[in-house]
Amino acid sequence: MEALPALWAAHAPPAGTLVLCCLAVAVAGVLRGLTGFGFALAAVPLLSMFLVPAQAVALVICMQALVGFRDVVQVGRLVEWPSIGRLTLGAVAGTPVGVALLAWLDPAAMRLAIAALVALGLAMLLRPGRAPLPTAEGAGPSTRGALPTGVLSGLFGGLAAMAGPPAIVWFMRGGHPPATMRASLMVFFFATSIVAAPMLVWNGVLGVEVLALAVCALPVLILSTSAGARLFARTSDAGYRRLALGVLAAMALASAIRGAADLLGG
Repeated sequence: MEALPALWAAHAPPAGTLVLCCLAVAVAGVLRGLTGFGFALAAVPLLSMFLVPAQAVALVICMQALVGFRDVVQVGRLVEWPSIGRLTLGAVAGTPVGVALLAWLDPAAMRLAIAALVALGLAMLLRPGRAPLPTAEGAGPSTRGALPTGVLSGLFGGLAAMAGPPAIVWFMRGGHPPATMRASLMVFFFATSIVAAPMLVWNGVLGVEVLALAVCALPVLILSTSAGARLFARTSDAGYRRLALGVLAAMALASAIRGAADLLGG
């Protein structure tokens, strides 16, 4: 037991870093609670202002893994579990491939390609007369396409820490109710974080310092997610759809800007 205070003293984050981290997590947590996704989109750029970008990504993944157990308990009854099972299985297969491709493909070019794919998904969602994917009569929501969508999410996550867009587009095209989509995405990102975390530990990115910062900021994430959930309760179905489309557009724009900046900088 005496070793714990010594371990904390050796790896405790500086007070200034902790305050800034909590502020960034609070902003991103509200978006997460409202939409079920977008936490990494908001948190990683903010955290990267005072952390090494790789640490920012590792911190986000670590926090999603930690808070995910609470999410399963809170929103598990709303989750479309057959879809999540297939999406997660695909992500398990796709994530290592994405990480491996990252080692020899140009990350900047890949971010531009991801931005183009997300934009294509947006175009599909905005197409006039778009209808949800059909389901069998008397059955629940269709799981058709969930497995390859999960693989694509894993590839996106491994290449650019952006696992969300394929799953978001798939849920929106499936005509799932906002509450189901929000809950399912929260649990899906928990699952993908569990998949990614060991790889980050293996590569030395997720260490004791990042874990200590994640544990300190976890109460802020829980409180801000709850605040976003209260906002979600006041949001109409149409309002949620517009918000989801806006966050997707922001993801595509952020990926395109970063990719272009990296290409020009290189």
